[in-house]
Amino acid sequence: MPTYEYECDACSHRFELFQPMGSDPVKTCPECKKEKVRRLIGSGAGIIFRGSGFYETDYRSKSYKEGAKEESSANSKEDSNSKEKSAPGDSSKKNEGAQESSKSTSTDNKKSP
Repeated sequence: MPTYEYECDACSHRFELFQPMGSDPVKTCPECKKEKVRRLIGSGAGIIFRGSGFYETDYRSKSYKEGAKEESSANSKEDSNSKEKSAPGDSSKKNEGAQESSKSTSTDNKKSP
């Protein structure tokens, strides 16, 4: 429930009142009892989160969460498929590279006097 700020035009008394959003504004001043009160427009206090566990992603829409879940499952499938395909090929390429480097060093050694 928000806190509303009021001011009496008759006696200039300012006061705050904690009331539900749907309730009607107060019309009678608590000091002079005249019906000259008006609700002031304030900047508001904003939302204050206390404690741990408040994250931006906690309040996402249902459609956003579903889309993110589909995207992450698609990415994980692609990653697992690429790992399976590249894992054997990568190790053989590493071995080939190691063999080529050992060949080049052995031929370099033969050229040197």
